[in-house]
Amino acid sequence: MKLLRNILFTSTLLMSAFAAGTSANADPGRFMDMKKSVKAPIGHKQFCQDNGWACPRESYDPVVVQLNEELWQQLIAVNAEVNRRVKPMTDNDLFGKEEHWSYPVNGYGDCEEYVLEKQRVLMEAGWPKSALLITVAKDVQNSGHAVLTVRTDHGDMILDNQIEAVLPWYSTPYRYIKRQSASSPVAWTGIADTRVTTVSSVSR
Repeated sequence: MKLLRNILFTSTLLMSAFAAGTSANADPGRFMDMKKSVKAPIGHKQFCQDNGWACPRESYDPVVVQLNEELWQQLIAVNAEVNRRVKPMTDNDLFGKEEHWSYPVNGYGDCEEYVLEKQRVLMEAGWPKSALLITVAKDVQNSGHAVLTVRTDHGDMILDNQIEAVLPWYSTPYRYIKRQSASSPVAWTGIADTRVTTVSSVSR
């Protein structure tokens, strides 16, 4: 798992550099700090109404994936493949409205379409749904953004359409707000993200 170790080592250096300039209690861990239940995003509610099969009202035991080199390479490959295959287009241009969640339409979509497609592809490849969580954040321009959090024994990993690399959550430049519950696809949980932004720009 040499590549995985190198990525995590680099991310640890970033985290250490950040921690050196802030108070100890702001030092982020490998896993997001999950708090109380919150309302699902309006877009996700609409997505579930349109795709009931993807949002069963069920509960399950959360799973943390034991990450090996093969699974790590699969994460990287799926992230890159979907980012190449789906072309960016706003909801206004695609659907004529500000906010609409869907699987990619004719190969186009915004951040939610990328996330939903990556989640779908990984689930079809056998990844447990409780480890593949849609996550809402604020980007470096304080705009809403969605990424896919993958829960692993190496920490919470982020699949993103704005950053090509698969990174630990604390090495991304986003402020995390809420994500799907690891126990139910229709429940959401708030995230206590007390970090300051550690990366000044996003690779597009």
